[in-house]
Amino acid sequence: MTDSQKRGGEKREKLVAGAAEMLYRHGVEATTLARVAEASGVPAGNLYYYFKTKDDLVRAVIDAQAAQVRAMLAALDGRSGDPVVRLTGLVRRWEDMRDVVARHGCPLGSLVSELDHRDDGLDVEAARPISRILDWAEQQFAALGADRPRPLAITLFAGIQGGALLANALRDPEAMSVEVRHLEAWLESGTGLCK
Repeated sequence: MTDSQKRGGEKREKLVAGAAEMLYRHGVEATTLARVAEASGVPAGNLYYYFKTKDDLVRAVIDAQAAQVRAMLAALDGRSGDPVVRLTGLVRRWEDMRDVVARHGCPLGSLVSELDHRDDGLDVEAARPISRILDWAEQQFAALGADRPRPLAITLFAGIQGGALLANALRDPEAMSVEVRHLEAWLESGTGLCK
């Protein structure tokens, strides 16, 4: 890879990171390509080289979220062979983000919710990171011997998203923490998890 290609990749990454932050904090409608370029410290003309439209940039953010989710799940898989420990680690990720979640909502859920009213494919694409988490959680519950692992995965992630929604609506990080503790207790007790 040449230095020029490396710099180009770095610019693109800066633009995607800047766009992700702006989309998360301000929403899709309020985020403009010009504002992303300015916030990223990249000339607007360069932005258009990488992304022709705002939708192209939103797709890149969704791809970046999907990559972050893959990395997070791989890290959780590498920490322990115990599915309960891995699932608890997943839940604790939202505890770690409780302050920012209280202010701006869940980064994954907020984007899905905002794009839900569209019917151009971005609505479906935005759900990919959440679908990956559900698939992974289903595998963990299956490893525990659950006879219906998918509904358990949905219950777990619905709890995470519910806690995030309440924390954001109330601007109260403790609401996220309360739900995390509830989910941890459920996982540790094993109630309804196994056959």
